[in-house]
Amino acid sequence: MVMKTKKVKKAVGQRGKTNHGHGARKKWKKSGHKGGIGMAGTGKRADHKKTLINKLYGNDYFGKQGITSRGTEKDRRKKINVGDIERHINKFKLKEGWMDLSDFKILGNGEITIKVKINALEASKSATEKIKKAGGELKIIKTKEDDQSNVKDDSNEDSK
Repeated sequence: MVMKTKKVKKAVGQRGKTNHGHGARKKWKKSGHKGGIGMAGTGKRADHKKTLINKLYGNDYFGKQGITSRGTEKDRRKKINVGDIERHINKFKLKEGWMDLSDFKILGNGEITIKVKINALEASKSATEKIKKAGGELKIIKTKEDDQSNVKDDSNEDSK
């Protein structure tokens, strides 16, 4: 058995062939056949790049973004329905016998059958009626904005 002593380079075997094992000539060039480098070529018709973009940049890349008027600003307060309070009663902390929902606005969807004492940020009229009808109590917590508006009102009354 004879061992090879010198390894032949790949380029030698590719002599006489036009593409040297890379398929079309343009594919072995730079980023031109991909539509450009990075985000280039990701316009309306670049469907073949959409999966890549969603993976790298997330789903927020396509579609409308921008400024809306303050009147259409999204309501980001936490909300909970009256019916959900009874269903998830074990998840809420108790402070001196009062259920702490100080981050929530209570909405009136659903029914409540148990007596509960609730501290809440806000509550709708229907929610307060349902809680009181079940024999419970509801304490609304003043927010910083309410305190500031009261200060402004007091100063106006003094000037009159």
